[in-house]
This record gives sequence, structure tokens and C-alpha cells, in this order.
Amino acid sequence: MTTMTTPEVTQGALRSTIRASDRSEEERRADFRVVAKAVRDAGLLERTIGFYVWLMVGLGVALIGLLVGSALLGDSWFQLLIAAGLGIVLTQISFIAHEASHRQVLKNGPANDRLGRILAAGVVGISHQWWMTKHSRHHANPNQIGRDPDIEVDTISFLPSDAKKSRGVVRWITRRQGWLFFPLLTMEGLNLHQHSIRTLLERRPVTGRWIELGLIAARFALYLTFVFIVMPPLMAVAFLAVQMAVFGVGMGASFAPNHKGMPTVSPDAKLDFFTKQVRTSRNIRGWGMSGLMGGLNYQVEHHLFPNMARPHLRKASEIVRLHCETHNIPYTETSLTGAYASVVRHLNRVGLAARDPFDCPMLDARR
Repeated sequence: MTTMTTPEVTQGALRSTIRASDRSEEERRADFRVVAKAVRDAGLLERTIGFYVWLMVGLGVALIGLLVGSALLGDSWFQLLIAAGLGIVLTQISFIAHEASHRQVLKNGPANDRLGRILAAGVVGISHQWWMTKHSRHHANPNQIGRDPDIEVDTISFLPSDAKKSRGVVRWITRRQGWLFFPLLTMEGLNLHQHSIRTLLERRPVTGRWIELGLIAARFALYLTFVFIVMPPLMAVAFLAVQMAVFGVGMGASFAPNHKGMPTVSPDAKLDFFTKQVRTSRNIRGWGMSGLMGGLNYQVEHHLFPNMARPHLRKASEIVRLHCETHNIPYTETSLTGAYASVVRHLNRVGLAARDPFDCPMLDARR
């Protein structure tokens, strides 16, 4: 089921859509209770520890294999293929760290936190605490202006009001940000690392600050030492650049399709949980998407049940989709290419706000 949505939906517009279905406020508030009961009765909130054990073993073997292969290759430009593979594996490990932060992997919170911290800070080099804080805010208020950190301006503007404020080089980028979206993702890995370090060095209290700083420092020390011992300096720099670029694209291309280009919610809107999560999220259909995107392809269900283990999301999507169809609730599901096209169109639409009022887009296209 695929629905067409406008890029920005205020509380009034959402209310109009809901009124058209002739459902009372109490009925809308009951949506989540009904779906949650069906999900619990189907046993979809149970842990699948075996799945994650085998997944982590497989990724661990792949990681070690890539490092051994790199050591054996030595002075060879085929190292760049190893770097690309390493970027892919680190993206997959990041998905598990993300799931651990949601308590999807193990049975209790502290164990999930320890696992997430080791994987995020010790293996990938990103602060687990920074990610948890930012991501929890996003889950509480997806696509809500002023509350969701994922739609705050960060080189790319997701709202016309932010695009208008851009200046200098950033303004030039903003005008073309839809077309530049994927090239810019090659820098997302560096962006994640710098946000992590900056957060951990802030003066405010940060849980696990010194543990994470120690893990990240040890990780980078060992990694950089290995790379510069195994390869000549120029090749080592190229290796790091390729690995970071592939990692950035892998992360950004997996998270961006889930909400970008979906309805945004005005700052003062008061929406029930089910409406807020379903209307602002987009699922990605297609074979192999769950493995490629770490379960993020079932974004609607992930937002409704953030602690649900990855293997159960597909079955949960059948329950949620049926409920939405029965009650005429918009439920967005599309292909990966369709989602990317929506993201690019949305970013280009927002970028128009950064143009000079006397600019003519049609003339610019002909230049």
C-alpha cells in the first residue's frame, strides 16, 4: 500500500484527514492499544537473541577477515576494495548498536547499554550516549518542528525556514541540496564522529563520558596504527577516505528514506501516539531490505514498537497495515528508489527558499 503525502502537514491538515474518516478522537487514541494487543498476542515482543548472536558472529568474522586480508595485501591499491568492505561491515555493526540502544537485542537495559557502548564506541568509533540522547528525542517527536533533532539544519536544510537563513557556501549548497544529497553523504561518517567527540567533551554531565572517550581513543589509535603500518602513507589516507565515505553513505542512505519528505508536524500540534508515528514514517518494501537497512525498512513498526527485535518487524507490519487499511489511516510504503526520489524532490523543494527572490529556476537550469 503506497500513499502520496505532502511535504509539510500542520495539525489542522492532519485533523482534516482524520475527520474525513469519520472516526472519533477516542477511536484514534484506541488505535495503538488495539494494535499493541495484537502484537503481544502474536508473541512479537519476545527477544530473538539467537538471531543477534549469529549476526554478530558473522559480522565479527567478516571484520577480522577484512583486516587479515588488508595485512596480507600490503602495498596494493586493491586495499580500496577492502576499505569499501570495511565501511559496509561497520554500517551493519552500527545497526546492531542502534538496536541495542532501543533494547531490541538483549533482555535487560544495562546489558543492552553495555553492548551498544562497546559496538558504537569501541568498534565503530561513535558515542553511544550521544546517539541515544539524540535518537530518543527523534522517536518522541518524529518530524515535529522544533522538537525532532533529525530535521534541524546541519549543512542540509529540511525546512524552508532554515533554508532561507543559509548564507555563503552553505546557501549555494542549499539551493542544490537535493541533487547534492548523495555526494554529501560521503561526509556523513566524519560528521557522526565529530558530533560524538564534541558531545563527549562538553562541560555538561554526560553518562559514560570517560568510558566512551577511552574506547573511541583506543579504537582510533589501533586502527590508524594498523593502516599506516600496513600501507604507504598516501594509500593509507585513500583507504581511510574510502572507508569513511562508504560508511557515511551506508548510514545516511539507510536513515534518510524513513522520514525525509514525509509530513512535518507544527510545533504546537497535539497528536495521539499512533497518528504521530504512522503519518510521519515511511516503510521500504523489497527483497533483502531488512538486511540492507538493518530493519529500518520497517520504520512505521519500529517507531510504534522501538524495542521490537528485527526478525519480528515484518510480521508486525502485516498487523499494522491491516489495521490502517481497515480504518482508512494513511500508511506509506514504497520502493527504495521511490523513497530516494521523494527525498530528493523534498530537499530540492525546500532549497528553493534559499534562492534570491529574483532568481528564475528555469533560467538557472538553462545556464
